[in-house]
Amino acid sequence: MQKIYTTKMINTGGRSGEVHSPDNSFELKIAAPGSHVADTTNPEQLFAAGYSACFNSALDLVKEGKGVKAASTISAQVSLYAETPTSYVIGVVLEGHIEGLSLEETQELLDIAHTVCPYSKATAGNIDVVIKAV
Repeated sequence: MQKIYTTKMINTGGRSGEVHSPDNSFELKIAAPGSHVADTTNPEQLFAAGYSACFNSALDLVKEGKGVKAASTISAQVSLYAETPTSYVIGVVLEGHIEGLSLEETQELLDIAHTVCPYSKATAGNIDVVIKAV
């Protein structure tokens, strides 16, 4: 396996802190989900952003292989669940739309993309992920 990219982010303060790249070209303030602190994000939003972008790129590869040139949109809804008072897990619902395709055709391509996407591979068997054509 050939490594094609590596990145690094640094966090201080956990869910009440900040994240930044080593060269400080990317910086975000972090707050706990639901805290409504202005100009902040949270780990679940960051995960949703990364997963939706990665999944849509995987879907682009699948569409290209099938000769489908239509635009697609992916939304990722990430939920935080308390297993116990001190243990938490996340779950994901990915919703996908492909211009001009039926729900059945879209679902078929989404299911294939789920086998290609690195985020899907990383989460397989670890968290619940629902894939749904809309």
